[in-house]
Amino acid sequence: MGRRASARLRLALPARFTAISGTQNCIIVDLSRTGARLAVVRPVAAGQQGYVELGRFELFGSIVRLEQRSGGGLNAISFDEPLAKAQVLEIRRYAEHFAERESAALREQARRWVSGQP
Repeated sequence: MGRRASARLRLALPARFTAISGTQNCIIVDLSRTGARLAVVRPVAAGQQGYVELGRFELFGSIVRLEQRSGGGLNAISFDEPLAKAQVLEIRRYAEHFAERESAALREQARRWVSGQP
C-alpha cells in the first residue's frame, strides 16, 4: 500500500452533511485536499452524493465508504474538486479558533441570562 496523495488533518469539528436521504449534524474526523471522514448518526450508503457545510465552506462530493459502528458510523467522502492548500489552511485556522468562539458565546449567553436580557 502506498502513501496517501494528500496529508490528512485530524479534526473534531462539528459540521452538517446533506445528502438525498436528508441533512444531519456530523463531526469531521479528518480532512485532506481530496476528502474527509465524517462521524454521523445515520451513515449513508457508498455512492450517494452530498455536501458538507463547515463555516463558509460547502464541500461537495460522493460517499466512497461506510463504516457502521454502534450508535452511528463513519462516512468517507471524496470531494468533487480537490481543495486548494489555502482552503485547507483556512479550515485548520477555523478549527483552532472554534473552541475559543464557542467559549466566548457561552460566556455571553450566561452574561445576558444573569442580567435578564433576551
